Amino acid sequence: MRPYGRRMAHVLVTGGAGFIGSHVTRALLHAGHEVTIIDTGHPAAHHSPPSIVAGVPVVPADLRDRAAVAAAVRGVDAVVHQAAMVGLGVDLDDLPEYVGCNDLGTAVLLAEMARAGVHRLVLASSMVVYGEGAYTCAEHGPARPPARDVADLAAGRFDPACPTCGDPLTPALVGEDALLDPRSVYAATKLAQEHLSAVWARQTGGTVAALRYHNVYGPGMPRDTPYSGVAAIFRSAVEAGRAPTVFEDGRQLRDFVHVGDVARANLAALDATGQAATGLRAYNIASGTPTTVGEMAALLAAVLDGPAPVVTGQFRLGDVRHIVASPARADAELGFRAGIGLTTGLTEFAHAALRG
Repeated sequence: MRPYGRRMAHVLVTGGAGFIGSHVTRALLHAGHEVTIIDTGHPAAHHSPPSIVAGVPVVPADLRDRAAVAAAVRGVDAVVHQAAMVGLGVDLDDLPEYVGCNDLGTAVLLAEMARAGVHRLVLASSMVVYGEGAYTCAEHGPARPPARDVADLAAGRFDPACPTCGDPLTPALVGEDALLDPRSVYAATKLAQEHLSAVWARQTGGTVAALRYHNVYGPGMPRDTPYSGVAAIFRSAVEAGRAPTVFEDGRQLRDFVHVGDVARANLAALDATGQAATGLRAYNIASGTPTTVGEMAALLAAVLDGPAPVVTGQFRLGDVRHIVASPARADAELGFRAGIGLTTGLTEFAHAALRG
């Protein structure tokens, strides 16, 4: 990977004290960049927010605070925007907080970047902007199923069918140019972040690398909140002597990518914002190796020598069935390819410190 613009940069990391943000901060510092961190310490991500990350003081401020953001962007070369309220949430009572943190916060950040003349942005987006992944019907070719019906889910019919003939669909790789169809509040706010950033780029001549993270796991995940990732939820259950509970039939496909690889992807994207044309360019950040949720739970339980997973048949309406990414664009344009396999990554994760 080439150094950013052939030189080191002063980078503002929003959410730099969070799970992914702290790994990105350490990777930037290791590469020789200067880092400023701003983080609100939101309780969905922190029980006790850190005041320092890898020797860098954390500026405790909300992105909706224009004065604080204006001070944070002053004098920086680029922004790596990790701050967000994540997960599907608990219920619709979360909706205003999601929109406030993710979309209003991003709008304030972009406005202050424009005022300060900062033109490079790496945006932490998510695979949830796709809704369901890509599918193929044996008879009708590529298919886009509608949102799954509650009655079908309750009856245990989890796999979407061809909207034309009703036959089963085969999951396929979803690329960055796929139709975007968010199916949860969180997903809608992540897509709005991309749209806002694209508008900002057009009006300022800025460059945005939007990194659509797939299922990120690794050391430092939040341990026990309703917003924790599935890997942390499964680990907490096994450590407590309980069998991890797997929703649906456990056969839903995901791409689990280690946070260390995600941090490397951010470095590659930072370099790209110094080299690429203006505008927004999206990238799947994934391992390229799909795994079912049930397989991941079983592997983690085995590593911890705990009880085997229990498949419950329960479901969450905002979940999609299968989403498997094509990592080809990130490989070709960023030079990024994930290097940590799931067995290796989960073996490390099983014994690593989590965020309290």
